[in-house]
Amino acid sequence: MTKLLLSLHVLAALVAVGPVTVAASMFPATLRRASGDGDARTTLRTLHRICRVYAGIGIAVPLFGLATASSLGVLGDTWLITSILLTAAAAGVLTLLILPAQDRALAETTSSTSPSPAPISSTPGRLAMITGIFNLLWATVTVLMIIRPGSTTGA
Repeated sequence: MTKLLLSLHVLAALVAVGPVTVAASMFPATLRRASGDGDARTTLRTLHRICRVYAGIGIAVPLFGLATASSLGVLGDTWLITSILLTAAAAGVLTLLILPAQDRALAETTSSTSPSPAPISSTPGRLAMITGIFNLLWATVTVLMIIRPGSTTGA
């Protein structure tokens, strides 16, 4: 059962987190090109939809992860607790910073009125920085999942 749960956890991470990471990373560069470019605005909408939909699917990653950790008996291990905290931080960055900034940027690029000054959180540079933090959080979680400091599972 543990191998099945671990397989589902890894597959969920690849299928859900991968697309969000790529789409969120592409959004700021596309946003820079969006003014006056209908194709770029269409691409922005698509990238934002990918981020929203796969963020929802991404709930499966920690659920399968917790089930796997429970079956391995490692719920109290420091590396796992750190991973849980970093995962929660990544989810918070995505939900509270990236998705709302993408929403605002989309609204500004598609509005027919004269554009108002962009809030600092939706400027391409700021959004790229926030997305980079999100990506670093996930990269750190991935490394912790592979290295598992202090793990006694032998893998």
